[in-house]
Amino acid sequence: MTVDLGALRFDAGGALLVRRALLALRPGDVLHVRGEDPDLPVHLRALSRAWGGAFSADSDGVTLGCPAYPDGRRTGARLIPLDAAAVAEPTWGLAARGALVEAGAPAFAFALATRSAAWAEEAGRLYAQAAAAQWDPATAIPWAASTLPAAVEEAVVQVMAYLVENETAALLVPARFCAQVHPHFREVMQLLAIQAADEARHIEVFTRRANLDVRQDHPPLSTAGGQASLKTLVDEPDFALAAFLLSVLGEGSFLSLLRFLDRYAPDPVTRAVARLAAQDEARHVAFGLAHLEHHAAVEPALLGRLAAAVHARHDALAHTAGLNAEVFDALVVIAGYAPAEDPLSPTAIARGYARVVELVAEMDAGRQVRLRRLGFSEPDAVALSALHTRNFM
Repeated sequence: MTVDLGALRFDAGGALLVRRALLALRPGDVLHVRGEDPDLPVHLRALSRAWGGAFSADSDGVTLGCPAYPDGRRTGARLIPLDAAAVAEPTWGLAARGALVEAGAPAFAFALATRSAAWAEEAGRLYAQAAAAQWDPATAIPWAASTLPAAVEEAVVQVMAYLVENETAALLVPARFCAQVHPHFREVMQLLAIQAADEARHIEVFTRRANLDVRQDHPPLSTAGGQASLKTLVDEPDFALAAFLLSVLGEGSFLSLLRFLDRYAPDPVTRAVARLAAQDEARHVAFGLAHLEHHAAVEPALLGRLAAAVHARHDALAHTAGLNAEVFDALVVIAGYAPAEDPLSPTAIARGYARVVELVAEMDAGRQVRLRRLGFSEPDAVALSALHTRNFM
């Protein structure tokens, strides 16, 4: 076999051609290399020493024998499987699936490094769906202030402020666990990253809607109880428990709330931000369910841990007031609003109150469905749903 480098220097790309040719040699074969680079023999002698092959030079070029250990970087290298493995080795680090990892690579300490702890069969499909469904707040929403009665606008602003703080918690949780997932389970890592991006977009549009009207005589209230409820989510160190409390119970309930706002929104902007956010939240709930279904299949004791987490959170929040009364009242005003009617008339308030009661019942029914899907019995689903935080999330 002959490689003619011509005017190509060994240290300017010629090495690539020589190495490829050497890797193709079989025992007993030789490679003849010639070229115009005056330093070529020096480079090839060094290469032959590193690779363990014979070396000879004459006026016509250099002859190399079949290397004893071709490409030493691959000696002892570990091949990462193309499919998600049961356990991701620390020394696989950031390498792609299907790659060879050179011996001596550093070990990375990713907390979520097993298939049972991190995986969900639906992760790849949900990520592709999420990537295709990204929307631009600047163009997807008809930004224009509507002239609403002051009481209705104040109610919308209160609800938007409530959504902002809840969506902030929903951003922090996946962002924290994203950094703990071994990159071998890249679909899950990517999905958590895009979930955090979804929540960042929700925070943007809810904030923008809250500031759409300059009338701010009554600033929205953030309560200690609401923040305490969200802190239990942000502080939860276990990925499975956090996914359960946030996605299956909290965001699942929020799906009902966002669809409620879509249905009874008093203006086009509120309707649009609620509808678009609900589309994203549906994916978050789907991933939480898919992950926990996979996890429960390999850890039969998981349901017990999930139930204990609900009880522990309920006990931790027992001293709090639950849902912000201002938020509940704001939902009543929004749901009862009719353009031709005083929004604070007894008739409008009665109508809105009945609809909010229906919302709470709908949230409870939805939680029970998701709990049964995970494997809880109907009585357990009823009991656990009833213990869910009154702050909805």
